[in-house]
Amino acid sequence: MTMTAAVIEGFEEELARAEQEIAKLRSRLQQTPADLQSRVRLAYRMNHRASLTGRMADLEETHAAVTTAIREFGPKEDLCLLQANLDAHLHRIANARNDLAMAPCLAGRFEARTLLADLDFQEGRYEEARLTLEELMRENRTWDNLARLAHWESRLGDPEKADELYMQAEDELTAKQMRSYAWLELERGLLDFRMGRFADARRHYARADETYPGYWHTDEHVAELLAAEDQFDTAAALLLEVIERTHKPELQQALGEIYILTGRSDEAEPWLDKALASYLDSVKRGGVHYLHHLADFYTDVRPNPAEALAWARKDHALRSNFSTQAALAWALHLNGEIAEAAATIEAALTSGVKDAMIDSCAAEIFASAGRAVESRTYADAALQLNPRHGTFHIHH
Repeated sequence: MTMTAAVIEGFEEELARAEQEIAKLRSRLQQTPADLQSRVRLAYRMNHRASLTGRMADLEETHAAVTTAIREFGPKEDLCLLQANLDAHLHRIANARNDLAMAPCLAGRFEARTLLADLDFQEGRYEEARLTLEELMRENRTWDNLARLAHWESRLGDPEKADELYMQAEDELTAKQMRSYAWLELERGLLDFRMGRFADARRHYARADETYPGYWHTDEHVAELLAAEDQFDTAAALLLEVIERTHKPELQQALGEIYILTGRSDEAEPWLDKALASYLDSVKRGGVHYLHHLADFYTDVRPNPAEALAWARKDHALRSNFSTQAALAWALHLNGEIAEAAATIEAALTSGVKDAMIDSCAAEIFASAGRAVESRTYADAALQLNPRHGTFHIHH
């Protein structure tokens, strides 16, 4: 994408415009509640707002609005597609597939096939996901599917090829797609962060902020980088600002962890309490999005091996992939179930995942299993992938 000297619309401007559009559509529907076209447009505008804010409340409100519209108007394609995307985002994989099945004509739509590739990846069918994406790319070379292939390469293939694909995705954007450009820069920065290349990550984050200013997602990544560099006070201050805007419990947890690292346990506990309360409230209301956060919370923040294992098993049962397998393996290890832990981490490694933290986890599990050679192999692999993998990170 060629950058221009035009005035750049930032996060606050785009959010304000989204709110205005939602208000106009709601006003119109008060007069004509049976207007299907306006109901569909409202649902998509609400989803746009939720994608901007990152707030779970906005996502759930959008999901409820789409559910209501489907009940009143029937399984219209655009509504079912939106519902499926929302369910996929919320880790309700089976629901997402059912949403697509409600409108059989979706089977041939490009957007639905793209979503199915995402679902395959979440369920550990990595090769099927890659083949689908490559087929879709032959049909229509879109920036978002280039980014999906880049993500595949970043996790399971070649990180350098992943960065090249992200750059190709940027080239497909228009000058109006600044948020998409910023998101791609954040993904490139995160790729560098996971490899311990902090200076490169900072450059990408700075570019994201320059092209799409005011974006909380950029600040979240910058805060993580600052904490990894032991700039804890600056990181905490920035996280506080992001939390005030998003109320995201995973960031409340991260802030609490920073306070613990800096010996401020009294300040940490209220934030950890808030994070845990949000996770549990979500589960109580039928949500599954925070299952992996609960497993992490009871693993690292307030260690409770039995609780960690219970939540890790629930998450793994819904979507078996290298991430849920690694979390389950570590929880099994903490509970002394070493043989099952070793078998489970082997399943994660079989995927070919390139992740220093998973390799480090494997090294410790294999050491406990008396498999010293494999333990050293994966410890070395972790250091080769990211010499700084032991530094602070946010559990996204």
